[in-house]
Amino acid sequence: QVQFAESGGGSVQTGGSLRLSCAASPVSGSLLSIYQMGWDRQYPGQMREVLATITRDGTTMYTNAARGRFTISRDGGKNEVYLQMTDLNPSDTAVYSCAAEGITTSEKLIPTAWGQGTQVTVSS
Repeated sequence: QVQFAESGGGSVQTGGSLRLSCAASPVSGSLLSIYQMGWDRQYPGQMREVLATITRDGTTMYTNAARGRFTISRDGGKNEVYLQMTDLNPSDTAVYSCAAEGITTSEKLIPTAWGQGTQVTVSS
């Protein structure tokens, strides 16, 4: 199992910015590598929406919801991923979760895992 420490969510006004952070760590054993990390968001009663991903070698992918306003980055040495969000608007109000794929720990291989999420609220 792997656990995530997410932070940086909160309340901002329209046009504001937030920087989300997520640090992955193993529940037991040691975390050897994570192939890809990313950020999703989820509106109440809806499925997760992928925003952006970044691979171990720094290759990024953005969906339309994130492209142009959000920037993903990663500290591979620390298994941490960040999402800088700018020009936020009320439609960005959601729970934001970090995600990881291709997780290798000293005990097992984990295909995919998600964090609990952090609330982002944008007021007009």
